[in-house]
Amino acid sequence: MPVTVRTRRAAGSPAPRIHSSSQVSPRASVGEGTRIWHFCHVMDGARLGRNCVLGQNVFVGRGVRVGDGVKVQNNVSLYEGVELEDDVFCGPSCVFTNVNTPRSHVSRKSEFARTLVRRGATIGANSTVICGATIGRYAFVGAGAVVTRDVPDHALVVGVPARVRGWMCACGEKLRFRGPAGSCARCGGRYRRLRGGLTEERRP
Repeated sequence: MPVTVRTRRAAGSPAPRIHSSSQVSPRASVGEGTRIWHFCHVMDGARLGRNCVLGQNVFVGRGVRVGDGVKVQNNVSLYEGVELEDDVFCGPSCVFTNVNTPRSHVSRKSEFARTLVRRGATIGANSTVICGATIGRYAFVGAGAVVTRDVPDHALVVGVPARVRGWMCACGEKLRFRGPAGSCARCGGRYRRLRGGLTEERRP
């Protein structure tokens, strides 16, 4: 681990663990308890929260913000413009972009679009999130989906392009509905559909 990597931790808290094969910029910031596995690259100005996990071959671009408790599985690139809030899960080989109309011979660095993944959301394996979208709190993007627009809180989206096909509990279980009222068989959480979205009525 490079001794110049900036870490944020209180006295007695666990230090980050960075595999020797990974390259972390001394101008990046890594939170306490975060684990960075083989062949990762974290660029200048990136900020990783506490207790995160970066799997093998993860790239984190300049200025990217990653919250606490985030898990990024193997072969994921978080390009400049991507922000992950707390407790986000990124499945293996999911894809983020930051330019809508890329050309190799035209510089569009001034056109990077922001992609925001809100707290607790899951991005499934091999899915693609087109830049400029916001993925709502506790939303669930199915494996292989292509997200081209904003995803509501708690929505389950699948397909190409991704469309809402159900609603998910904060614990990750698909909700069952009787009329507008929904419940979770796993944790007992209760929700209600309202104006095309979902509100949480009770969490155990």
